[in-house]
Amino acid sequence: MELTLAKKDLVKLLSRMQGVAERKSTMPILANVLLAVEGPNALRVAATDLYLSIAAKMSAEISKGGSVAVSAKDLLERVKMMPEGPIFMATQDNAAMTLKAQGTARRYTLRGMPGDDFPPIPLPAEGAPTLALDVAVLAKLIAKTHYSISTDETRAHLNSALFEWDGDLVRMVTTDGHRLSKMEVRVTGRQASATMLIPLKAIQELRRLCDEAAADTGKDAKDASKAEIQITQSGSSAFFQTGGTTFSVKLVDAQFPPYSQVIPQSSDKKVHVPRGAFSDALRAVSIAASERTGGVKLALTKGKMRISSESPDTGDGSDEVPIDYAGESITIGFNARYFLDVLGGLEGDEVILGLSGELDPAVIRPASDEQFLAVIMPMRI
Repeated sequence: MELTLAKKDLVKLLSRMQGVAERKSTMPILANVLLAVEGPNALRVAATDLYLSIAAKMSAEISKGGSVAVSAKDLLERVKMMPEGPIFMATQDNAAMTLKAQGTARRYTLRGMPGDDFPPIPLPAEGAPTLALDVAVLAKLIAKTHYSISTDETRAHLNSALFEWDGDLVRMVTTDGHRLSKMEVRVTGRQASATMLIPLKAIQELRRLCDEAAADTGKDAKDASKAEIQITQSGSSAFFQTGGTTFSVKLVDAQFPPYSQVIPQSSDKKVHVPRGAFSDALRAVSIAASERTGGVKLALTKGKMRISSESPDTGDGSDEVPIDYAGESITIGFNARYFLDVLGGLEGDEVILGLSGELDPAVIRPASDEQFLAVIMPMRI
């Protein structure tokens, strides 16, 4: 294989691969990226950990075809150190790769593996149904819900996000057992039906993919909103394609909790709280909370919320926030971080806090008509 390509484009593609290439795997080949010539002027770059895969093409001046697999991390580090401009890349029969910057003496040699040894990158079945969704919509669904995915990989049904497309409504729901987030967006003029359980690692990669697609389309918000992502569910995998990049994921084969049963149908007490002041006070008081629980108390009285925390080791803290509330007094304990995660993902000036009893979950909604809600379970403090 012999070819010449632009450093800037290669760095961009190799950077995309880093989150998928599996450095700690017992299979050394999975720490590599596959570089394969496709056609007279294209190089295909791919990475996989056997559950997630990503592949993209870039323009190149091809002198000789072929393929090779080399360390994703090592290749990116060396390409970054090359001067700006064209890079010459060549492989030998023993799968060693040479990198050389045109016009300078700088060069590297990398030991690789034959490209034929690289695991095949999955492809959707021919004729599998494909849905087109605005990148901005998928990015919004992920941004509003990703923080409440469980990081416990032994609980696959919680270590994932539920993605549903129901008619003209797309929805993402996540929960870690202590809190739940649900975001819905109506996509006018589009009708589809799909249900996918997407693992956390894939959600993180999808978030990066959406950010890059928006950046590639244009920094202007109007231009970025035009970017689309093609979503294909084929067998036990899902494929997401945008801007010449295809990302695939093996979906989780588990039963997501019946989230509609977790969401309280009504709340006895509706509290209107200024989002910024609430977030600021929570952040300040949580510094004095117990490191083990992160718990704070919310004491509501007419027109005022008092937030307090106690730590047997370091002392206590408190603050007050003016609220729109005229009901009976109530005090409930919560994990402060759970509230801060929700408040940090909202944009409006005000949130509505729905409460019932001291042992009942809280429901947080934006005061706007945005179709988002979060449920947070109380804790004893």
